[in-house]
This record gives sequence, C-alpha cells and structure tokens, in this order.
Amino acid sequence: MTDTSPHAAHDHDHGAGHNPDDQSEILDLDAEVLAEHIASITAWLPVKADPRHIVDLGSGTGAGALALLKRFPGAHVIAVDSSTSHLHRLRHKAEAAGLADRVRTVEADLDGAWPELGAPELVWASASMHHMADPDRALRRVHDMLRPGGLFAVVELAGFPRFLPEDAPADRPGLEERCHAAIDRHHTEHLPHRGADWGPKLTAAGFTVEGERTITVDLGPPHTEAVGRYALSSLTRLRGGVAEELAAEDLTALDQLLDTAGPHSILRRDDLTVRTERTVWAARRI
Repeated sequence: MTDTSPHAAHDHDHGAGHNPDDQSEILDLDAEVLAEHIASITAWLPVKADPRHIVDLGSGTGAGALALLKRFPGAHVIAVDSSTSHLHRLRHKAEAAGLADRVRTVEADLDGAWPELGAPELVWASASMHHMADPDRALRRVHDMLRPGGLFAVVELAGFPRFLPEDAPADRPGLEERCHAAIDRHHTEHLPHRGADWGPKLTAAGFTVEGERTITVDLGPPHTEAVGRYALSSLTRLRGGVAEELAAEDLTALDQLLDTAGPHSILRRDDLTVRTERTVWAARRI
C-alpha cells in the first residue's frame, strides 16, 4: 500500500521531518489495514503472462513485494529501498510467510547510481516515485530496464488518510481537515510530485499507458484494533509535521487524541474510519 526522504524510502507520506528508519511500524500497519485494497491493485494489473522477475522500487517494509509474491506464485522479487531497517523488516516478514527464498533486498539511493536489477517483466513503485529528485529520469531508467512487453505499475496516494468524523472532536470540529491543509502546504513545497498525474509522465518516458484505476478506501466503523493503532501512529507523525502551523487550541485537541492514557485518546474511540484513495497506472514498454 510507504516519505520524508527524497530517495526510495517508502512511508506513505505519514509526516514530515522524521527519520525514514523510524517508519517501519506505520508501514506494517498500513499493510495490515489495507491488505485487501493492495491485493485488489495487484489483481487488476494487466500482465500478459505471470512475471518471473519483479522489481519493487521503494519497497518499504514489503507490503507491495509480499502482495506481488502471493499474486504471482512463480515470481521472485528484488526489493529496493534506501532504509536498512525497512529492508530488515521486509526480510523478517518474508521469512515468517515462507517466502524468503523468493525475495532479494537491495539497499540503494535511487537518486544516485542504480544497482544492477536485471531485466524484469514487472516493476512496481508505490508512493515512491514522488520522492525522486528527478522522477522523469527515473521513469526513463525503468523503461530501459524493463523487458520489451514488460509492465510498470505506479501507485500514488491521494493524500494522508483520514480517520475522524468531520465533527470530531466535538469541541474542535474540522481539526483533521486543518491538519491536512497544513501538511499539504508542506508537501507542495518539499514534495512537488506527490499526488501527480503520472500518466503523461509515463507517456513522455516512452511507455504506453494501458490502464488507470483509483481505489477508494472507506473502512469502518466498527474498526479493528489495528485501525486504532494505525490512526494513532499516523496522527502522531502528522503532528510532527504541522505542530508549528496549528492554532494552540487545535494542538491541544490533537494532543488529547494522542494521549493514550487520557480520556480522549483516539484508542478509546469507537467511531474511527480509514478514508483515502490510491491511484495506479499500468504502463507497458512496447
């Protein structure tokens, strides 16, 4: 289904100013909560034949890589990320799932020299392309790397997930929307390609775009325990990026939600949802 780094670290835009090596928990929660939606994306991919060699660019802790291995049981995946801890976690999850022999991890900064990744039939990049210092260069590199007829799947996030009803908390209606507006301003400055329409960029890089699909996520209530932890971790990271821009009253209300020992803790709420969108482009090298 991960972002403060301009490299291949993959953290789904959950905050600003954080070390990407600290994001494993939220990536794992994202993968757990949105597993069905990630699987629906991999099932939709218009592959001509099941790929044997897949590359996951900006693999994070393995949500995409593991979903692709389940979707294509004959495939092997090379997972590329700039975070040592993300790749360590990915290997641990692959071992637990009995898939360790089908995954190879490569630590690399894709803004620099690319490692040797072979000639895959499928390249997957979820919420990672917008981190590239020169995404057009990266798209061309992927085009040249793919086997003729191979597919490039680019997944982009519509934005930070939303968890609270519009009127919550009751004394600060609109709190979450104001937090989103603040983080969006930050990303406009520091991640100008976040939320981009990758279709024209893929065409300019020589691909033929064969499909585009938007997956709408709207989960609960009632919610699982994982959703509560996902909301807590996500909003904690969000706070780190917007604290200086929030009014004092908003910051106080947000801190009450994040105080797990307090009466207003987000973990005590029974009205949490997960609302977001993800768009995937399927582009062919002819």
